[in-house]
Amino acid sequence: MAFTGSNGRTQTSLAEINITPLVDVVLVLLVIFMLAAPVLQSGIEVAVPKTRTVKEITEQRLVVTIAKDQTVFLGDKPVNIHELATQLHQSGVDPAHQVIYLRADERVPFGAFASVMDSVKQAGITNISIVTQPLETKSN
Repeated sequence: MAFTGSNGRTQTSLAEINITPLVDVVLVLLVIFMLAAPVLQSGIEVAVPKTRTVKEITEQRLVVTIAKDQTVFLGDKPVNIHELATQLHQSGVDPAHQVIYLRADERVPFGAFASVMDSVKQAGITNISIVTQPLETKSN
């Protein structure tokens, strides 16, 4: 932008902003969040079973996790199996429309898995999705 000063000469404005550092910072933050997002999804380390058909989790839902030592978590917080139904019922959502994701370590006995399923159903929730990982296919 040019303008005429008091001495009659044309001067240019020095108010241009260099946005290159801003773009660099934004791109670095984008990469950091892309790498950290899967870790933030659930902080409990569980080796879920592998299956051929896997549906991607795209929505934020309540996650019940059973660790390999049979500790039960609601979200990131440990919960007593006997209190799980009441805590799920207190979440404030209509149980008929609520979806629960159930993550269980592949070494968890079926009895512990069935107990957690029973507690979820006692809360009135019938839409339960079991979280698995895709099988690694060998490509020749």
